[in-house]
Amino acid sequence: MAVETLEAPISAASPVPKDQVIVLFGATGDLARRKLLPGIFHLFEAELMPERFALIGAARSALSKEEFAELAREAVCGSRRRPLKGESWNRFADSLGFVSIGDGFEELGTAIAIAREELRDAQLLHYLALPPAAAAGVIEDLGRAGLGEGARVIMEKPFGRDLASARELDALVHTVFAEDQVFRIDHYIGREAVQNLLALRFANGMFEPVWNRNHIDHVQIDVPETLSIEMRGSFYEETGAFRDMIVTHLFQVLSFVAMEPPVSLNAKSLMTEREKVFEAMKALEPGDVVRGQYAGYREEAGVAPDSDTETFVALRAFVDNWRWEGVPFFLRSGKRLADTHHLLTVAFSEPPRRMFPIDCTQVAEEYGHDHLTFELGDPGSISASFLAKVPGPKMQLGQAHMHFSYADSFGGPERALYAYERLIYDVMVGDRTLFTTSAAIERLWEVADPVVREPPPVEIYEPGSWGPEETEALLAPHRWHVPSDHP
Repeated sequence: MAVETLEAPISAASPVPKDQVIVLFGATGDLARRKLLPGIFHLFEAELMPERFALIGAARSALSKEEFAELAREAVCGSRRRPLKGESWNRFADSLGFVSIGDGFEELGTAIAIAREELRDAQLLHYLALPPAAAAGVIEDLGRAGLGEGARVIMEKPFGRDLASARELDALVHTVFAEDQVFRIDHYIGREAVQNLLALRFANGMFEPVWNRNHIDHVQIDVPETLSIEMRGSFYEETGAFRDMIVTHLFQVLSFVAMEPPVSLNAKSLMTEREKVFEAMKALEPGDVVRGQYAGYREEAGVAPDSDTETFVALRAFVDNWRWEGVPFFLRSGKRLADTHHLLTVAFSEPPRRMFPIDCTQVAEEYGHDHLTFELGDPGSISASFLAKVPGPKMQLGQAHMHFSYADSFGGPERALYAYERLIYDVMVGDRTLFTTSAAIERLWEVADPVVREPPPVEIYEPGSWGPEETEALLAPHRWHVPSDHP
């Protein structure tokens, strides 16, 4: 059953950012090729880039301007984001430059000065598409070169490895940048489907009255992946699934599910309500968590033969406030699992069904809970699953579904910005709504700290499965809701 939507969204015209000098550190890396260069080009084609801008790639390798332009062109073509048009690409390529920082930041400082001279009053933006250890070194170098004054900086996750390192990194960043200059990026929060949680909850009268412990039995946030670590053994050994996915991404999604209505949708109001959720979260205990590692992980390049790093994690969390007291939030993410999804499932409490015939109640017991399922991946969708009468002369219950998809609505996915595109645009216009504060990061590490200090043992699971068997006991008497349950 499809859900009809308007042909176009109701929105205000998007402001055009002021002129920008953007320095992309890690410009030859995987993230820049897959997401950032294609994303910035799409912003350019969507007329959401400044009228004048300079994009300076920075990396330890040495490339000419022409070589970097060719790298960017290949990245855009490979992304399938939008076909290249000659005139449009040529204008974009004219804005590109490249500087090697292998021997220091002197040449970079000169390139920035020249660009800012040409683009008077341009905003300086540093994007650190780098792992945390490398990002810390670049922050120090920016400070020594005097390139932090008045600039904005985008930092990639994870923000530290634990509570102590997060505080240390935060202190270092604040020696160069004030808090309002720092944009800690989480691409999950930039997804249209995640932001749609705000619209669904607060723009409609049918959901918010039942969005609480009186009507909701439990919540699931489930991000399984079929992919392996994909040649990122060294990174994964330092990070693991718990730090990489739970503390950084899924706790942020939880805050959108659990937050109270903000007084407005500005950055201060939204962050205030999300931080209240983090403050209300109970600290995790090792018994709340299942860690797993797929068979064969220790043979991957860059992985220790006796590695205890988890490639899978499932946990039970609680938000201890009036709205959510006693409602478990189940979070799961892992590599080499049976399917790939980005799911949020809100399972509603079961009503009494004694009025129905015995065979109906048996169907209901097998079915479980009525639920809303949000596919948070691009382009995103919402499905409602419930029991309905099967046509016929007697009362018989069957599963029914309603479905909304961004792919079929509002002009389709071409109208949408991908997550990184939306967030880069927000930084250029100075909108902090979808970014996280240092206080929130520190609080989440406090919640995670007991598990970081005393992690439960790693359980081996087979690739293509749904993870360790112990996960089912963590969730009992519930089960994970996956799309294959209701085709």
